[in-house]
Amino acid sequence: MLSVLDVFKVGIGPSSSHTLGPMVIARRFLEEAEGEGCLEKAERVLVDLYGSLALTGIGHATDRACVLGLLGERAETIETAAIEEMTAKVESEGRIALLGRHGVGFEKKRDVRFAPPGDVPDAHPNGMRLTLLDGQGEALFSQVWYSVGGGFVRREDEMGVADPQTATPAHRFTTGAQLLAACDASGLSIADVVLENEDQLRPREETLAGLDAVWRAMAACIERGLSTEGELPGGLQVARRAPALYASLTRSLPNEREALFDWLNVFAMAVNEENAAGGQVVTAPTNGAAGLLPSVVKFYCAMDGVTETGRIRDFLLTAGGIALLYKEKASISGAEMGCQGEVGVACSMAAAGLAAVWGGTPRQVEHAAEIGMEHNLGLTCDPVGGLVQIPCIERNAIGAVKAVNAARLALRSGEAHKVSLDQVIETMRQTGKDMNAKYKETSEGGLAVNVVAC
Repeated sequence: MLSVLDVFKVGIGPSSSHTLGPMVIARRFLEEAEGEGCLEKAERVLVDLYGSLALTGIGHATDRACVLGLLGERAETIETAAIEEMTAKVESEGRIALLGRHGVGFEKKRDVRFAPPGDVPDAHPNGMRLTLLDGQGEALFSQVWYSVGGGFVRREDEMGVADPQTATPAHRFTTGAQLLAACDASGLSIADVVLENEDQLRPREETLAGLDAVWRAMAACIERGLSTEGELPGGLQVARRAPALYASLTRSLPNEREALFDWLNVFAMAVNEENAAGGQVVTAPTNGAAGLLPSVVKFYCAMDGVTETGRIRDFLLTAGGIALLYKEKASISGAEMGCQGEVGVACSMAAAGLAAVWGGTPRQVEHAAEIGMEHNLGLTCDPVGGLVQIPCIERNAIGAVKAVNAARLALRSGEAHKVSLDQVIETMRQTGKDMNAKYKETSEGGLAVNVVAC
């Protein structure tokens, strides 16, 4: 039983699947090696990256993430300001303290290896093998892992195997139709159905505290992005735009109708500029799509110094419930689905969340989620230079506006609609499977080859 708090993870940028996932994998690999009594015998560690992890690994800071994970760091607690110092120390000393306590020789350029194009695992495009070696270069412990999107990770033997049930949901649903049926049977909103499921995992007070912590992390990210100026790392020479736009908005206080777009744009861009700089963000459902939900929540539930906690919780519960459907029936991995699986899913989630806080019925909320995805079908992931900057930052801004419009359309259309959320999720899955691999987070097609990276 997945939780909405699994969907909303606090991590570091720029990518949930290429940064957060490998960081988690590296730490968990060493923890398992230690459990087998192999860690203290190791003299060297190797990390081999395959598929999309190899093709865009430098731009997504995958090699740096592996170093941090090997050090035993956790994305939710790491001091982002200290990352450069930690990695520089490893580079200068030529050694790394595995899990922070067992030192071995290490050179990142030698020991984090990128497989050539075409070497793509069958199980998932984001594959990596980790190996501990003894003093004679013999393998002591080796595992294959996959970063499957949104910071979720799987060992090779876990791929295609259902997660063990840690609890029995109060309302069992894996499809939109089942979710609506649960609402009909109970008389509850989608948010309350999801919340009652969360009650099976932990006391309700802990769930609500977790949701509040998610929003605080989102809001803090917005504030950092609005106040931090400069150029984003990576060589594209992309300047942060959110601070200047925010200053313009607060200085002139525009009252034209189109100012709505400016506010949604600036909040979304603030988050994704932070993400591109390697800052702390919340997967929603991924890092590449991290700005969309916070933008919509901020504008409609937390403007002018007023934070409507109840509405924010309902928004996140509803959006998280929709995300679970995509996770169950398709994927939130850009390497599998293209950007329809990231910004497309985020747009669907945000549209549903906003429709809910606007008082929509469960069917109107489901309709909003469907509209949010329907008009993102086929969206490719082709980041220039392998960096989560172009087109990713602006794409979140456009997605936030689109989500609001999807919610409006759903609420103005009544409850009846021709295309169901289940149908659009299955269409997204099929489209992702059919999409040429060069448009799925490889930087081998689209804007990535038609725009000069540097």
